[in-house]
Amino acid sequence: MPELPDVQVFKQYLDATALHQTVDKVEVMVPRLLQKGLSARSLQYRLKGRRFEQTRRHGKYLLTATDGAESLVLHFGMTGRLQYGKFNSDTPDYTGVLFRFDNGYALDYINVRKLGTVGLVENAEQFLRDEDLGIDALDAALDTAHFAELARAHNKSVKCWLMDQSLIAGIGNIYSDEILFQARLHPKRSTADLSDAELSKLYRKMHEVLDTAISAKADPEQLPSSYLLPRREKGQRCPECGGKIEPISACGRTAYYCPECQREN
Repeated sequence: MPELPDVQVFKQYLDATALHQTVDKVEVMVPRLLQKGLSARSLQYRLKGRRFEQTRRHGKYLLTATDGAESLVLHFGMTGRLQYGKFNSDTPDYTGVLFRFDNGYALDYINVRKLGTVGLVENAEQFLRDEDLGIDALDAALDTAHFAELARAHNKSVKCWLMDQSLIAGIGNIYSDEILFQARLHPKRSTADLSDAELSKLYRKMHEVLDTAISAKADPEQLPSSYLLPRREKGQRCPECGGKIEPISACGRTAYYCPECQREN
């Protein structure tokens, strides 16, 4: 599933391609991807003649302000991505919504598993509140003290805490594994039991991992050799100690960790 680094890369891509262009037509191939209450006709009517002027990422959401009063909201579900290019009748496979511009180019919102969302909102801040999203993981306002305060207020496993979008938005199953590996913390350690030094290290590693992943264009194969993600499967060798990576159930998901480097006690 696209997480914060992936969506930041999508933001950079949209900024470099589709900003400041006038929407000529919107084609909806998969109506179920539209937010509840939004029809294909309404999306076309409200965006035609508008320009995408500015983007913002919050957690796993990409919000694109138009030159009108509304913002386009994209959530990428399990497999979503964007593709920009010269428009022709042969749209990319699995295109759910296509935004055509008056310069002859188009932006495709592609989603293989059809689990994302395309919407329009008048108030981006109210939308984020309605979605019960916490502070973005890379927000400058989330300093070490605020991070520790959030951890102390919730007695839950550190992996579940990192993945709770109502507390800190943007981190999912994949990058929580990497952050915990780099911090050398067991996924089931309780946040209430973490020392000040451990929380400080976890905060630093969260930033380090997310920033590194963004620089690598969210491609696991481009991550440093010291990272877990390129070998995140059972039986692979830990890049630190050479031990075997093991799966563990956490928060209803399968996490991967190194039992030697990330001891529970």
